[in-house]
Amino acid sequence: MAKITIHKADGTWTVRAGGAVLVESRNALVLAEEGLNDVIYFPRQDIAMAFLDESDHRSTCPHKGEASYFSIVTKSKTLENAAWSYEDPKSDVARIKDHLAFYSSDDVTVEQV
Repeated sequence: MAKITIHKADGTWTVRAGGAVLVESRNALVLAEEGLNDVIYFPRQDIAMAFLDESDHRSTCPHKGEASYFSIVTKSKTLENAAWSYEDPKSDVARIKDHLAFYSSDDVTVEQV
């Protein structure tokens, strides 16, 4: 099994898309999974959920469980499946429950400010 660690992210983290700030959080988590890039997970209460629509897409990670996906709706376009969440994560990664992560892209910026 891949080694996974979760710790509080230092400082303030933001997510921007379509010219809007979707998230600003001092309570983000870093999930470090062996062999993969670190992923920042944001608490749902710090996310402007009005910009997100849950999609029908799902995927399964053997270490984390089933992921639900969200599309980001901006003024100009919809960014399909740009964020994901583990609604019922496996016990080893239970800290990421009620958190979302975002794919960084040309349209979505995840950064420490």
